[in-house]
Amino acid sequence: MSAFAEYLPALGQPRQDIVLLHGWGMGREVWRPLLATLRNWANVTLLELPGCAPQGDTANAPELEQLLDQIEQACPERAVFVGWSLGGQLAVAIAQRSPGRVAALVTLCSNPRFVADEHWPGMAPDVFEAFDTRVREDVNAALGRFQVLQLDGAEQPRALRRWLRALPAGPGGRSLFAGLDWLRELDQRQCLAAADLPQLHLFAASDALVPAGCEQALSRLLAGKEQVAVKQLPQGGHLGPLAAPADLAAEVEVFLVGARLLVEEADDMPQVEKAAVANSFSRAAASYDSVAHLQRDVGEQLLRRLDSLAQAPRVVLDLGCGTGYFRQALQARFPGATYIGLDIASGMVEYARARDGESDECAWLVGDAEALPLAADSVDLVFSSLAVQWCYRPQLLFAELYRVLRPGGSCHFSSLGPDTLKELRGAWAAVDAHQHVNEFICPQRLQADAATVHGLQFSLVSEAFLLHYERVGELLAELKALGAHNMNRGRPAGLTSRRTLAGMVRAYEQWREGGLLPATYDVIFANLVKGSEAA
Repeated sequence: MSAFAEYLPALGQPRQDIVLLHGWGMGREVWRPLLATLRNWANVTLLELPGCAPQGDTANAPELEQLLDQIEQACPERAVFVGWSLGGQLAVAIAQRSPGRVAALVTLCSNPRFVADEHWPGMAPDVFEAFDTRVREDVNAALGRFQVLQLDGAEQPRALRRWLRALPAGPGGRSLFAGLDWLRELDQRQCLAAADLPQLHLFAASDALVPAGCEQALSRLLAGKEQVAVKQLPQGGHLGPLAAPADLAAEVEVFLVGARLLVEEADDMPQVEKAAVANSFSRAAASYDSVAHLQRDVGEQLLRRLDSLAQAPRVVLDLGCGTGYFRQALQARFPGATYIGLDIASGMVEYARARDGESDECAWLVGDAEALPLAADSVDLVFSSLAVQWCYRPQLLFAELYRVLRPGGSCHFSSLGPDTLKELRGAWAAVDAHQHVNEFICPQRLQADAATVHGLQFSLVSEAFLLHYERVGELLAELKALGAHNMNRGRPAGLTSRRTLAGMVRAYEQWREGGLLPATYDVIFANLVKGSEAA
């Protein structure tokens, strides 16, 4: 993995690999709104294409064949390629030279021959050459004009304009000249006609860059071919379908189902539902700090592990921030840094925001650690105390951390291991066969999953924390107040009988020492670093 590519594993059961190729004048962030829906069932490879994306004032754009080589090296051995605008033409080029790599081809607002000729609709040659001249004279001004053309015909142009402005992008550079050359020269009509693979070509009704006649022309070109669909979407202009990401993802999914390219869903649901975690901790927001003694002790120890940082971070992400208890300590330790508190529990975030407010230096977000609502390469330090244990697919977590961390950035987290509350688990096991205590992932699994993310350095240590109680009921009440009660799918349905509960309490008594009952917390302290150079 490199700055050229992001690999984003599916959040649910992966049913297909998908590669997303953006168009000229835009970067991979243009696809970001689509990911929330697409990643429910697909592993996604997201590419930043030199020659197409604004990358500063550089002339280091590759030749077309070099770019295609880079795309193939960064992608799965076989995938569905989805290309928007010029990205669609690049996807066709991959299918032509390496047909075994492309399971299906989806293009969006993409003309196989962008510049018109007497037999094919497209941009008039003189209009294209005039635009090319403007780009070479003042690339940033030309990019501004290009955005206006993309918005032409949009149903909600103001909302789309705000969306475009929010996309992270560097200034336009000379590398974009290469992409214009590809738009001028590429003619993929015969490649599409000859390709023996499922194809879906989507056009927008009011696209100012790809004329309406292209849909009819392509339909005629591909007439009679099996598993090929050419369709016009009702959304407005060149960017319209991307502004309706759920609809676009649904179109792709329906097409792939019809082409029999989605693997059957397997029943391997996580041990704990994310919604159950979010709801439980949301309800506990008001009572959490009053009983979070262990959480504070572990968090303070994790803070001390930040002393080894070589460089002060500019952006700190408090992942699983809860009530925001460690915000002040992190901002005091790193003055001037932007603090982002993020938690899956909306109730926790609302509580923190109401208490501490928001500012240019402090923001609060609701989000899932396995699908962070943050741009790539945007965070220097991730601090996460006793939140990672609710992520039962660590490979997704580590892939996301790698994505959002800047090169050289690091994450320090604490989590709970499988020996957590072993006394309580043993006491329940003595009275029935149900699962009454949350199970957590072992260190070996964390290490193995971290090793799958190339360029991520990972290390961990385990330490036992011991709390004591006079009665078992105190422990159970504390877990409920924390929102950390049993949320496993294997928990018993209905209320536990008084007889069973009394039996568990008697069984727990075997652990009593010095008049108190112990509760063990198996705490994992981990550190991961994103390599400073792309691999």
